[in-house]
Amino acid sequence: MNSLMIFAHLVGAMVWMGGMAFVLLSLRPAAFAELEPPLRPRLVFATLRRFFPLVWISIALLLTSGLWLMLQTGFAQAPPAWHAMFGIGLVMMALFGHLHFAPFKRARRAAAEQDWSRVAQSLQQIHKLVVINFTLGWIAIALVTLWH
Repeated sequence: MNSLMIFAHLVGAMVWMGGMAFVLLSLRPAAFAELEPPLRPRLVFATLRRFFPLVWISIALLLTSGLWLMLQTGFAQAPPAWHAMFGIGLVMMALFGHLHFAPFKRARRAAAEQDWSRVAQSLQQIHKLVVINFTLGWIAIALVTLWH
């Protein structure tokens, strides 16, 4: 069962981190380089609308598998890096929750009204939060990999 939980944890992390890498390092720069301002927020918003359900699934996988592994090992016996990763993961999940229920919700309302300049403003806020989460994700990966 532990192997299955480790697999689920890795899948959740890869989907979430990989999606953030794609959006930050490929989609957004390409949209700014190739598309006129009215089209940029449409593409980025449509992409996030499809990606965010995968993030919720990733969060469920990470939280379930992480808790399972911590409980199986015992919180007191778990390596310090696991505790750091768990704490960072909770912060990332909270930031995503805020991102989803505040700026993304505003972006959805603005998109329904075809107000693409307001969508763009919300996407700017989302971008900052995604950069923070992406950085935190790499810190968690580095800690759990390098802290022995």
